[in-house]
Amino acid sequence: MSKIQLSNRGDGLAKWSFPPVHPEGRKFGLIAATATAVTFFLAGSFWAWPLVGLTLWVLAFFRDPARTTPLDDRFIVSPADGLVTLIEKVPPPPELGGEDGLGTEPLTRVSVFMSVFDVHINRTPIRGTVKRVAYIAGKFLNADLDKASEENERQHFLVERDDGVRIGFTQIAGLVARRILTFVKPGDDLDTGQRVGLIRFGSRVDIYLPAGTAPRVIKGQRCVAGETIIAEIGIDEDYFAVND
Repeated sequence: MSKIQLSNRGDGLAKWSFPPVHPEGRKFGLIAATATAVTFFLAGSFWAWPLVGLTLWVLAFFRDPARTTPLDDRFIVSPADGLVTLIEKVPPPPELGGEDGLGTEPLTRVSVFMSVFDVHINRTPIRGTVKRVAYIAGKFLNADLDKASEENERQHFLVERDDGVRIGFTQIAGLVARRILTFVKPGDDLDTGQRVGLIRFGSRVDIYLPAGTAPRVIKGQRCVAGETIIAEIGIDEDYFAVND
Protein backbone atom coordinates (compact mmCIF):
# COMPACT_ATOMS: atom_id res chain seq x y z
CA MET A 1 0.00 0.00 0.00
CA SER A 2 1.29 3.44 -0.89
CA LYS A 3 2.38 5.62 2.01
CA ILE A 4 1.44 8.81 0.14
CA GLN A 5 -1.08 10.72 2.21
CA LEU A 6 -3.93 12.13 0.15
CA SER A 7 -5.56 15.42 1.01
CA ASN A 8 -8.32 17.58 -0.45
CA ARG A 9 -7.06 20.72 1.24
CA GLY A 10 -5.15 22.02 -1.78
CA ASP A 11 -2.17 24.33 -1.50
CA GLY A 12 -4.25 27.33 -0.44
CA LEU A 13 -3.27 29.34 -3.51
CA ALA A 14 -5.89 30.60 -5.93
CA LYS A 15 -4.76 30.16 -9.52
CA TRP A 16 -5.71 33.07 -11.75
CA SER A 17 -4.62 34.18 -15.16
CA PHE A 18 -5.73 37.00 -17.45
CA PRO A 19 -8.45 35.71 -19.83
CA PRO A 20 -7.45 35.23 -23.48
CA VAL A 21 -7.74 38.29 -25.70
CA HIS A 22 -9.86 37.89 -28.82
CA PRO A 23 -7.82 38.21 -32.05
CA GLU A 24 -9.89 41.25 -33.03
CA GLY A 25 -8.50 43.09 -30.02
CA ARG A 26 -4.85 42.23 -30.47
CA LYS A 27 -4.26 44.86 -33.14
CA PHE A 28 -5.81 47.54 -30.91
CA GLY A 29 -3.64 46.35 -28.03
CA LEU A 30 -0.56 46.49 -30.27
CA ILE A 31 -1.39 50.03 -31.38
CA ALA A 32 -1.88 51.15 -27.76
CA ALA A 33 1.31 49.42 -26.62
CA THR A 34 3.30 50.98 -29.46
CA ALA A 35 1.97 54.44 -28.61
CA THR A 36 2.93 53.83 -24.98
CA ALA A 37 6.49 52.84 -25.89
CA VAL A 38 6.97 55.79 -28.24
CA THR A 39 5.64 58.20 -25.62
CA PHE A 40 7.92 56.71 -22.97
CA PHE A 41 11.06 57.22 -25.08
CA LEU A 42 10.10 60.66 -26.41
CA ALA A 43 8.34 62.26 -23.43
CA GLY A 44 9.21 60.17 -20.39
CA SER A 45 7.33 57.90 -18.01
CA PHE A 46 5.06 60.62 -16.61
CA TRP A 47 3.20 60.88 -19.93
CA ALA A 48 3.47 57.17 -20.71
CA TRP A 49 1.66 55.88 -17.61
CA PRO A 50 -1.82 56.99 -18.77
CA LEU A 51 -1.20 55.09 -22.00
CA VAL A 52 -0.22 52.01 -20.01
CA GLY A 53 -3.67 52.19 -18.41
CA LEU A 54 -5.26 52.61 -21.84
CA THR A 55 -3.41 49.56 -23.17
CA LEU A 56 -4.58 47.42 -20.25
CA TRP A 57 -8.14 48.65 -20.71
CA VAL A 58 -8.09 47.78 -24.43
CA LEU A 59 -6.87 44.26 -23.67
CA ALA A 60 -9.48 43.89 -20.93
CA PHE A 61 -12.24 45.09 -23.25
CA PHE A 62 -11.46 42.37 -25.79
CA ARG A 63 -11.02 39.62 -23.20
CA ASP A 64 -12.67 36.35 -24.14
CA PRO A 65 -13.07 34.18 -21.03
CA ALA A 66 -14.29 30.60 -21.20
CA ARG A 67 -17.86 30.03 -20.06
CA THR A 68 -19.67 27.04 -18.55
CA THR A 69 -22.95 26.75 -20.45
CA PRO A 70 -25.96 24.78 -19.14
CA LEU A 71 -26.50 21.66 -21.26
CA ASP A 72 -30.27 21.38 -20.73
CA ASP A 73 -32.07 22.24 -23.99
CA ARG A 74 -34.94 23.80 -22.04
CA PHE A 75 -32.77 26.74 -21.07
CA ILE A 76 -32.27 29.95 -23.04
CA VAL A 77 -29.02 31.59 -21.94
CA SER A 78 -28.00 35.21 -22.07
CA PRO A 79 -26.35 36.28 -25.33
CA ALA A 80 -24.37 39.03 -23.59
CA ASP A 81 -22.65 40.13 -20.39
CA GLY A 82 -24.29 43.15 -18.83
CA LEU A 83 -27.35 44.59 -17.14
CA VAL A 84 -30.97 43.78 -17.97
CA THR A 85 -32.42 47.21 -18.76
CA LEU A 86 -35.70 46.43 -20.56
CA ILE A 87 -38.26 43.63 -20.48
CA GLU A 88 -41.31 44.27 -22.64
CA LYS A 89 -43.65 42.72 -25.19
CA VAL A 90 -43.14 44.04 -28.72
CA PRO A 91 -43.60 42.75 -32.27
CA PRO A 92 -40.37 41.28 -33.64
CA PRO A 93 -38.53 43.42 -36.21
CA PRO A 94 -39.31 42.70 -39.88
CA GLU A 95 -35.87 41.15 -40.35
CA LEU A 96 -36.81 38.43 -37.84
CA GLY A 97 -40.55 38.16 -38.52
CA GLY A 98 -42.68 36.33 -41.06
CA GLU A 99 -44.05 32.80 -41.22
CA ASP A 100 -40.59 31.25 -41.42
CA GLY A 101 -39.33 33.53 -38.64
CA LEU A 102 -40.76 34.79 -35.37
CA GLY A 103 -44.16 35.77 -36.78
CA THR A 104 -45.84 39.12 -36.25
CA GLU A 105 -47.42 38.81 -32.80
CA PRO A 106 -45.77 40.58 -29.82
CA LEU A 107 -43.06 38.59 -28.06
CA THR A 108 -41.19 39.21 -24.83
CA ARG A 109 -38.00 41.12 -25.55
CA VAL A 110 -35.20 41.15 -22.98
CA SER A 111 -32.51 43.81 -23.47
CA VAL A 112 -29.03 43.40 -21.98
CA PHE A 113 -26.89 46.55 -21.92
CA MET A 114 -23.11 46.16 -22.06
CA SER A 115 -20.98 48.92 -20.58
CA VAL A 116 -17.43 49.51 -21.75
CA PHE A 117 -16.25 47.41 -18.80
CA ASP A 118 -18.20 44.27 -19.74
CA VAL A 119 -17.04 41.39 -21.93
CA HIS A 120 -18.30 42.17 -25.44
CA ILE A 121 -18.21 38.71 -26.99
CA ASN A 122 -21.80 37.70 -27.79
CA ARG A 123 -23.08 34.11 -27.76
CA THR A 124 -26.07 32.22 -29.12
CA PRO A 125 -28.86 31.66 -26.55
CA ILE A 126 -29.76 28.19 -27.89
CA ARG A 127 -28.28 25.50 -30.09
CA GLY A 128 -29.52 25.31 -33.66
CA THR A 129 -28.96 26.38 -37.23
CA VAL A 130 -28.48 30.01 -38.22
CA LYS A 131 -31.40 30.84 -40.52
CA ARG A 132 -30.89 34.57 -40.94
CA VAL A 133 -28.19 37.18 -40.43
CA ALA A 134 -29.28 40.71 -41.35
CA TYR A 135 -27.19 43.85 -40.95
CA ILE A 136 -28.90 47.26 -40.75
CA ALA A 137 -26.92 50.49 -40.91
CA GLY A 138 -28.17 53.16 -38.53
CA LYS A 139 -27.48 55.80 -35.93
CA PHE A 140 -25.37 55.63 -32.78
CA LEU A 141 -27.84 56.68 -30.10
CA ASN A 142 -27.42 55.64 -26.48
CA ALA A 143 -27.94 51.85 -26.62
CA ASP A 144 -29.88 52.04 -23.34
CA LEU A 145 -32.74 53.90 -25.08
CA ASP A 146 -35.78 51.93 -26.22
CA LYS A 147 -35.71 53.47 -29.72
CA ALA A 148 -32.16 52.18 -30.25
CA SER A 149 -33.75 48.87 -31.31
CA GLU A 150 -35.23 50.57 -34.38
CA GLU A 151 -32.77 53.38 -35.14
CA ASN A 152 -29.24 52.26 -34.28
CA GLU A 153 -26.79 50.21 -36.30
CA ARG A 154 -27.71 46.60 -35.62
CA GLN A 155 -27.29 42.97 -36.63
CA HIS A 156 -30.15 40.47 -36.43
CA PHE A 157 -29.80 36.70 -35.96
CA LEU A 158 -32.45 33.99 -36.27
CA VAL A 159 -31.53 30.55 -34.92
CA GLU A 160 -33.79 27.49 -35.25
CA ARG A 161 -33.49 24.17 -33.45
CA ASP A 162 -34.29 20.85 -35.11
CA ASP A 163 -37.52 20.68 -33.07
CA GLY A 164 -38.74 23.97 -34.56
CA VAL A 165 -37.98 26.29 -31.62
CA ARG A 166 -36.78 29.66 -32.93
CA ILE A 167 -34.92 32.44 -31.18
CA GLY A 168 -34.16 35.88 -32.54
CA PHE A 169 -31.57 38.21 -31.09
CA THR A 170 -30.04 41.51 -32.16
CA GLN A 171 -26.69 43.19 -31.60
CA ILE A 172 -27.17 46.96 -31.29
CA ALA A 173 -24.34 49.48 -31.53
CA GLY A 174 -24.31 52.35 -29.03
CA LEU A 175 -22.85 55.80 -28.46
CA VAL A 176 -19.26 54.63 -28.42
CA ALA A 177 -19.60 51.48 -30.52
CA ARG A 178 -18.81 51.93 -34.18
CA ARG A 179 -18.62 48.45 -35.57
CA ILE A 180 -20.50 45.18 -35.18
CA LEU A 181 -18.54 42.04 -36.03
CA THR A 182 -20.16 38.71 -36.88
CA PHE A 183 -18.52 35.29 -36.71
CA VAL A 184 -21.35 33.20 -38.19
CA LYS A 185 -23.43 32.99 -41.37
CA PRO A 186 -26.73 31.37 -42.46
CA GLY A 187 -26.45 27.60 -42.49
CA ASP A 188 -23.97 27.38 -39.62
CA ASP A 189 -24.82 24.91 -36.85
CA LEU A 190 -24.26 26.31 -33.37
CA ASP A 191 -24.04 24.91 -29.87
CA THR A 192 -25.66 26.81 -27.01
CA GLY A 193 -23.32 29.53 -25.84
CA GLN A 194 -21.17 29.48 -28.97
CA ARG A 195 -19.57 32.79 -29.93
CA VAL A 196 -21.45 34.61 -32.70
CA GLY A 197 -19.91 38.10 -32.72
CA LEU A 198 -18.83 41.17 -30.81
CA ILE A 199 -19.56 44.89 -30.70
CA ARG A 200 -16.76 47.35 -30.15
CA PHE A 201 -16.91 49.69 -27.16
CA GLY A 202 -20.34 49.73 -25.52
CA SER A 203 -23.59 48.32 -26.82
CA ARG A 204 -26.69 46.20 -26.23
CA VAL A 205 -28.23 42.87 -27.23
CA ASP A 206 -31.98 42.21 -27.53
CA ILE A 207 -33.37 38.68 -27.35
CA TYR A 208 -36.91 37.74 -28.42
CA LEU A 209 -38.31 34.84 -26.39
CA PRO A 210 -40.62 32.22 -27.96
CA ALA A 211 -44.35 32.74 -27.46
CA GLY A 212 -45.53 31.42 -24.10
CA THR A 213 -42.10 31.73 -22.51
CA ALA A 214 -41.59 34.05 -19.54
CA PRO A 215 -38.22 35.56 -18.58
CA ARG A 216 -36.43 34.28 -15.50
CA VAL A 217 -34.54 37.54 -15.09
CA ILE A 218 -35.63 40.97 -13.85
CA LYS A 219 -34.68 44.54 -14.68
CA GLY A 220 -31.44 45.50 -12.99
CA GLN A 221 -30.10 41.94 -12.90
CA ARG A 222 -26.60 41.26 -14.19
CA CYS A 223 -26.14 38.55 -16.80
CA VAL A 224 -23.19 36.49 -17.98
CA ALA A 225 -23.15 35.49 -21.64
CA GLY A 226 -23.50 31.76 -22.17
CA GLU A 227 -24.22 31.08 -18.49
CA THR A 228 -27.13 33.11 -17.08
CA ILE A 229 -30.49 31.46 -17.79
CA ILE A 230 -32.74 34.09 -19.37
CA ALA A 231 -35.78 31.81 -19.71
CA GLU A 232 -36.95 28.21 -19.81
CA ILE A 233 -38.79 27.16 -22.96
CA GLY A 234 -42.46 26.48 -22.31
CA ILE A 235 -42.47 28.03 -18.84
CA ASP A 236 -44.80 31.04 -18.87
CA GLU A 237 -46.14 33.62 -16.41
CA ASP A 238 -48.88 31.26 -15.18
CA TYR A 239 -46.26 28.75 -14.03
CA PHE A 240 -44.50 31.37 -11.93
CA ALA A 241 -47.83 32.58 -10.50
CA VAL A 242 -48.67 29.05 -9.30
CA ASN A 243 -45.18 28.08 -8.14
CA ASP A 244 -44.04 31.40 -6.67
